[in-house]
Amino acid sequence: MMIERCCAFTGHRPKKFPWGYDETDARCVTLKRMLSKQIATLVGAGYTAFLSGMAEGSDTWAALAVFALKKENPALKLHCVLPCEGQADQWSASARELYYSILKQADSIVYVNRKYNKECMLKRNRYLVEHSAYLLAVYNGEWRGGTAMTVRYARKLGRKITILNPATPERLERQYTSDTE
Repeated sequence: MMIERCCAFTGHRPKKFPWGYDETDARCVTLKRMLSKQIATLVGAGYTAFLSGMAEGSDTWAALAVFALKKENPALKLHCVLPCEGQADQWSASARELYYSILKQADSIVYVNRKYNKECMLKRNRYLVEHSAYLLAVYNGEWRGGTAMTVRYARKLGRKITILNPATPERLERQYTSDTE
C-alpha cells in the first residue's frame, strides 16, 4: 500500500450525533451523502486505498461508501484496521451484522492488538494516521475523545485533513493541509 494514495477515516460514534442511532434522520442522511461525496472526490484525486478503524457510525458509513464506489472502480481497496479482536462484541445484533459483513468484503484486516487493553484504540488511531497521507474526519470540534486525538495527531504529522462537522455536513467545516506540501 502506497501511503501517498491512502486515506484514513475517523469520526464519531452514533451517541455523539444529535440524532443518535436514527439513521433515517435527515441530518444523518445528509452526512452520509456528503461523506460519500468527499470519498468520491478523493478517488478522483487519485486515492485508491482507504483505512477504516471500523467503529460504529462514521467508520462503517465510510467503508460502505468505498464499497459503493468500488463497484465502478475495482482498483479501490478497503483495509480494516481493528483495535483488537472482539471489537463489536457489545454492539447491537444489527451493528455486529454490518461490521462482519464489511470485514468479509475488506481487502485486508489488520489487528493492532489481539486482546483488548486500554491502549488499543489509541494504537489503532495512530496506525490509521501513520499509514495514510490524508484523513477524512467526521468531527464536531470537541477537544476530548478519540476523534479529536486522531485529528490532532494527523495535524502533528502534517497530513492533509478534511473535516465534516456532523452539525453542518452540507458544507466543509474546515479543510487543513500541511504547509510542508
